[in-house]
Amino acid sequence: MTNSDRILKAAMSNGGTITTEQVNKMKIHRTTLRNMVDRGLLDRSSRGVYVLHAKLDDEFYNLQTRFKKGVFSNVSALYLLGFTDRTPIKFDMTFPASYNTSAFKNEITAHRVKQEFYKKGIINVKTPSGNKVNVYCIEHTLCDILKTGYEIDIQVITDAFKRYAGYKNKNLPLLSECAKMSRVEKKIRPYLEVLI
Repeated sequence: MTNSDRILKAAMSNGGTITTEQVNKMKIHRTTLRNMVDRGLLDRSSRGVYVLHAKLDDEFYNLQTRFKKGVFSNVSALYLLGFTDRTPIKFDMTFPASYNTSAFKNEITAHRVKQEFYKKGIINVKTPSGNKVNVYCIEHTLCDILKTGYEIDIQVITDAFKRYAGYKNKNLPLLSECAKMSRVEKKIRPYLEVLI
């Protein structure tokens, strides 16, 4: 099996995507990726991320690969979790407060939070293309979208809470805990009264 075949096989088992980092771990020189792009076997999606030719580009996975500390949040999280039908126009990602986000603010909407809240409720979810990314659980996300400073359409917020009301796996204690940490207890109270 040639190096190109090995890369194609790895990409196929990874939802059609391969990264330079993964190729390095396979002990294949990265120039093989460039040659595969030149031959039309792969497309360069973004820096260090390649997709199978004619495979739909997975922007969520590309961003996760580039910004490893980032966790999809707000409307991006609602979309990935199935609590909104609106496809995000610009992707929201949250980082630890100490993380420097100035280099990529034009690509994503970057949010920074304290370390203890950053770690709370991170789960793995599959993107529509089948790749796994980090996203906040729905309880964390519902609190995020109520914070002041985040301009989110009230219809998106209302729809998310309506869907949560019918959600079988809701975790009200976690929702209350996240509300306390986010300081949105007063804002969430009317929604909680409907849920209880």
